[in-house]
Amino acid sequence: MEVSIYKTENRTADSIDNFMDFYYGLHLHYFASDLLYKGLSPVQISAAVAKAMDIAKSSKMNIREHFKPVFSSVSNEVISDCKLSRLGYGLVLMNAETKISAVGEWQLKVLETFLSGDYTH
Repeated sequence: MEVSIYKTENRTADSIDNFMDFYYGLHLHYFASDLLYKGLSPVQISAAVAKAMDIAKSSKMNIREHFKPVFSSVSNEVISDCKLSRLGYGLVLMNAETKISAVGEWQLKVLETFLSGDYTH
């Protein structure tokens, strides 16, 4: 008869990851699907989120801090969505379809604020 030894594993890393996901989640106040109400299609939103995440990765940002994939209910349908921080939402809008007036207006407002010096570092 073979004796197996049970060894308990201390999974501290998982606990820390779960806590950090919870902590970051406290700052994710926006949904990518909110852009549906500004005139963007699901395909346009997905493309903008993908570009925003690429920018975040190339800028060495902590993706988990600004983007979290979730499921949402829109018009009685379950959709893939993304919870976003304020910065994440801004990055998505910066990379959204510019033919949508709400996107263009927001981009102009950001640029005007930047050029007027009314921004904080």
